[in-house]
Amino acid sequence: MRRVSTALAALLLTGAGLAATTGTADAATSVAGIEAACAGDWGSLPKTATETAGYSPLVNIRTGQHACFDRMVFDIRGAEGSAEHGPVRYQVRYVDELHQDGSGDLIPVGGGAILEVRVGAPSYDPETMQPSYRAHVGKPLPGVGVEGYRTFKDIRYGGSFEGDTQVGVGVRARLPFRVFQSGNHVVVDVAHRWTPVG
Repeated sequence: MRRVSTALAALLLTGAGLAATTGTADAATSVAGIEAACAGDWGSLPKTATETAGYSPLVNIRTGQHACFDRMVFDIRGAEGSAEHGPVRYQVRYVDELHQDGSGDLIPVGGGAILEVRVGAPSYDPETMQPSYRAHVGKPLPGVGVEGYRTFKDIRYGGSFEGDTQVGVGVRARLPFRVFQSGNHVVVDVAHRWTPVG
């Protein structure tokens, strides 16, 4: 049983889905252990990556639910791993209000706290200036619904300005989060709760 729990935790931490477990006290204990490991050192302070090798266009934004966090994924064309492009710059932080880059206009975002996500991938192709991701400022993301999510409560498109795409994520509370790049994806995970102490 210990070997199975360890394997499940490893799969979860690398972003794989976790099958629902039902029934036994051992299964409940395993899930609680995974949750504790999940957000153990994430914290709620800003996360940034400043290195970038150019601007690749954003092509999609999607979300998903996992055992102990909600996830948002930015899909970027030809990012890390290709000959022309390297790492993608990002800045993710909690803010009191979401203001659109450039104009400074206030964008209302529902939820108990607002996570501002800026990714160094414009929603247009920098070479042709044609849109690569179609969304409307201040509106929910196209094709993304967060009804029933434990952490995500609202997601609003902030726009694309000077090579960055801005998104406001309304979350239930100021919860721990992590950000990382995997291939041509920038991933933002926000935990369902703070790790219990003790």
